[in-house]
Amino acid sequence: MDMQTSLLDRLFASGLLIETGVDGLYGRSGKFEDVVAAFERLIETFGGEDGAEAIRFPPGMNRAHFEGSGYMKSFPQLAGTVHSFCGCELDHMNLLQCMAEGGDWTKDQQATDIVLTPAACYPLYPTIAKRGPLPVGGGLFDLQSYCFRHEPSKDPARMQLFRMREYVRMGTPAEVQDFRQLWMERGQKLIETVGLPVHVDVANDPFFGRAGKMLANNQRDQNLKFELLIPVTSTANQTACLSFNYHQDHFGSTWGLKTADGETAHTACVGFGLERIALALFAQHGLETADWPAPVRKALWGA
Repeated sequence: MDMQTSLLDRLFASGLLIETGVDGLYGRSGKFEDVVAAFERLIETFGGEDGAEAIRFPPGMNRAHFEGSGYMKSFPQLAGTVHSFCGCELDHMNLLQCMAEGGDWTKDQQATDIVLTPAACYPLYPTIAKRGPLPVGGGLFDLQSYCFRHEPSKDPARMQLFRMREYVRMGTPAEVQDFRQLWMERGQKLIETVGLPVHVDVANDPFFGRAGKMLANNQRDQNLKFELLIPVTSTANQTACLSFNYHQDHFGSTWGLKTADGETAHTACVGFGLERIALALFAQHGLETADWPAPVRKALWGA
């Protein structure tokens, strides 16, 4: 934790991150955003010619779609919902009185039809399913969104609100597995291009509860999830900055996604944690981008 706090303190002191008083909720400076934007351009040099359809969803999604995804079965501890005041004028007066007395004014808030997006790809599956069967050769999509996961931490690499860039492949099992293998190779080359150490390992999602342990074991046993790990705040416990996921037919069955020949579509995705990668770059190369190694600067900014 000392190393994590030390890096976080240095990021605050340098102005790269801006403290808000909530762990895992930070402002970003222009210099930080410049690194994120440069890295996104680098991602596009590796994947831009694949012809992915770009779609940008907001950081909130349809609550009914969220419920249908099954997310709450596996990750209730991470979910965030949007609640709002829906009362009358008297209720408003009571709310203000409660706030003035230091009480819990949130207890009468009501859930809206919006849930905070947990991963950039979650709104995509019902959207594409509504179009009908996938074209011959399946589908490929380019996404970027702010995402929310309720896990407050002093670790700057574990933000509650963060951006995820994803490429999502839909199609036959062979098509989506080939896509994932391609990006596992590309991802390592991409990270090496910016001078970061690379380690890829099999992984599992943070499934909830005792039943979740079985799901996690199954995920690992079937090699459904790999992560590209980079040291950010620790060399012993490295941070997952890219993930390579094969969902099998989970989303295809959930949303009725079909291939051109009527079979249930399989899906896979590669996800980039944009803030985590920026943090890895600052941790590895220093807090002044002007002092970064020339090959790294050339890869990111062309100079």
